[in-house]
Parts: sequence; C-alpha cells; structure tokens
Amino acid sequence: MTDQKMPLGLRLLTAAAILLVLAAGCLVFLYAPRERVMGEVQRVFYFHVASAWVGMLSFVVAAVAGVTYLVRRTRTWDLVGVSSVEIGMVFGLIAIVSGSIWARPVWNTWWTWDPRLVTTTIMELAYAAYVLLRQGVEDPERRARFGAVYAIVGVLTVPITFLSIRFLRTIHPVVIGSGDAAAQGAFDMTPPMLQTFMFSLLAFSVLYFVLLLHRMRLARRAEALEMRRAELAA
Repeated sequence: MTDQKMPLGLRLLTAAAILLVLAAGCLVFLYAPRERVMGEVQRVFYFHVASAWVGMLSFVVAAVAGVTYLVRRTRTWDLVGVSSVEIGMVFGLIAIVSGSIWARPVWNTWWTWDPRLVTTTIMELAYAAYVLLRQGVEDPERRARFGAVYAIVGVLTVPITFLSIRFLRTIHPVVIGSGDAAAQGAFDMTPPMLQTFMFSLLAFSVLYFVLLLHRMRLARRAEALEMRRAELAA
C-alpha cells in the first residue's frame, strides 16, 4: 500500500494555494475598483477568466501528457492526463456558470448563442466524452492509449475556443489582445484591475497545479488498493 501521510512539500503547496486564492479574493472585493458601467457584477470577471484559463491549461497539459505517454509508455503520464482533464472540466464548468452570472445583467440574458459560449460548451462536452471513453475500456493499457490519442485530438477545441471571439462576430469582450472595444461587456482595465486580474490568474494556476498533484496521489492510492484486492482474490 502507498504511504497515507501527505508529503510535507504537498502540504506546503496546498497552504500556499489556499492563501493565494484568499488573497485574490481580497484583491477582487477590496482592492480592485468598482467598474463604472457594470458595477459590482464585473467582479465576477476575475474568477470567470481565471477559471477559463485553468480549464484550457488543463486540456493542453493533458494533450502534452498524452504525447509523452505514447512515446514513453509510462503510467505516470496517463495519470497526469486523466487527472488534468477532470480538473479542467470542473474549472470549465465554473467558467460557464460564472459567465452566465456576468451575462445576465450585462447582456440581459443567461445564455446567448455567441461563438465563445458555444465553443466553450463544445469543448466541455468533448472532454466529458473523454471520461466516458475511459470508463468504457477495462484494459488499463488500452484505456491509457485511447485516452492519450483522444486528449491529443481533443486539444484542438482549445485554440478554436480561444480564437473564436477574434475571428467571428461576437458580443463577448476580448480580454487578452486587441478586439472590438464596442463589444458588450468590454471595459478598459485600470492598473489596480490589471494587477488583480494577473494575480487571480497566478493564484488559480497554482491551485490547478496543487489539485493535479492531489488527484494523481489519489489515483495512485486507488490503483494500489485495486492491486491489493486482486492479490487477495488470486
């Protein structure tokens, strides 16, 4: 069986991630100014974009892990891939929900068939299919191989989602890079807003890394338990 005690390094990283997220929350509600047009609802922006960033980052990491697994056939990289996808789906869902909260007072609707919303939903559903695919394959090696290939192909939804508001007609504001300043919900970030935004991205990125380590640790313990059961049944 694996060691039940959490490593000191992981405990320190977990504490650091919690402190960073709490600090980000303080910056959002206490430091960043109130947006002149949208008011308090604009504060959702910092969590919304940070969650979307982590979701896309997770899927890119899963694709890299998939390539590495196919090359090295190391079980660890399969764990990185599936763990990253699961985390990415959670943060992707948070991004969709928080985006709806932001859209209701700004666009006067919870949902609209905007390119960014549609492509984000498609991306989320694509990785839901990834999870279902893995559950339908019993052989560990085949499951890992199929998962790796799917993650590599599925990552194409990430650039499509990211670029959708740059190449298609949209009411979704472009946060990073140039875009239509007249887009509904667009605003110019003041220095405190930009600082809060960048800090939120950092805090959520660290949180993702810590969650990935925890998920992989849980997966290893589950595998060890499964092997132990197989030994007892033999």
